[in-house]
Amino acid sequence: MGRRYIGIEMGNHAITHCVPRLQKVIEGEQGGISEAVGWQGGGGFRFYKLGVPVFDENGQVSPCIRFAPLAAHLWFISTGIPYKGSATSPFLGEHEGVGYYLLFNGILGDLTADGGNVLTGRILASLPNHDGQKVIFGESCRLSAERLQAERITFRQIPYEIKAR
Repeated sequence: MGRRYIGIEMGNHAITHCVPRLQKVIEGEQGGISEAVGWQGGGGFRFYKLGVPVFDENGQVSPCIRFAPLAAHLWFISTGIPYKGSATSPFLGEHEGVGYYLLFNGILGDLTADGGNVLTGRILASLPNHDGQKVIFGESCRLSAERLQAERITFRQIPYEIKAR
């Protein structure tokens, strides 16, 4: 039918009613507008389900966010491509020579208030190695500007330095 659109639905009926109807239209089922215009089938669609909100209404990281969704969000806004990693390590991966890290939510096993979320010399030494430029996201950084430069690190403070695409 030459149509292109974005449909947005809330509720379980998106899965129970909308998806089956779209599949029938693609298969050429004759009913409704398909019959009226002589549609014989074809085309396709993509179905996406939104994840949990990364930020709350005040721009802070949502208290319910977990490591994996935040890692996927930061990877996407940094690289422009979807995250395909396992999100089980502070090292998210390498893209175009840059290594991306996330210090958040006790990923390093230190669940104290700022233990694994703050970039310190001890934390830096414990991170998986990447030979090249590094971008490290975390709550705060206790390394000097000189040390960051020497280690080729760009530190991004969560949530203040997270930019949306």
